[in-house]
Amino acid sequence: MPSAVPHPGPGPVPSPPGGHPLRIDPQVRRAPVHSLPVVEETSAGGLVVGQGDGPPCAAVIARRNRAGRLEWCLPKGHLEGVETPEEAAVREIAEETGIRGLVLRRLGTIDYWFTGDDRRVHKVVHHFLLQAVGGELSVAGDPDGEAEDVAWVAVTDLHERLAYPNERRLAAAACAVLAGGA
Repeated sequence: MPSAVPHPGPGPVPSPPGGHPLRIDPQVRRAPVHSLPVVEETSAGGLVVGQGDGPPCAAVIARRNRAGRLEWCLPKGHLEGVETPEEAAVREIAEETGIRGLVLRRLGTIDYWFTGDDRRVHKVVHHFLLQAVGGELSVAGDPDGEAEDVAWVAVTDLHERLAYPNERRLAAAACAVLAGGA
């Protein structure tokens, strides 16, 4: 559908209504923009799945976001020392959920940026699909105390429970794997 306002064609950019044209004086020195230092962080975690009499369920945790709101998410945490992402995923899931798992396969990687008070953080989180092999559901082993609650959720219901779209996509990938489709 054609626009009702004709395009003015090449030439100067028109002034906004009630405004004036943008003018940048090359003689005016501007203060340099001080950027925050960038920090690289790597974490690992994922879906640890147990299957009793019903459908497969994954252990998920509830933690507070920066605004103080409780959000359900996948257990994860920083690599320690010379840990591989797989080793860190097993350790972090056990600490935050109480469930020991065995890595079945890689699910995917989430890569994002956020800004803290004194730095910009580039975070890469490796996610794995794990089979539960023991333990009891509990947040008592979380050394940071970040996980406030833990629950078994049917894998098919994770899209309704998980707060983050990227984690919901990983859960969908896990559903496909568990159904034999991937």
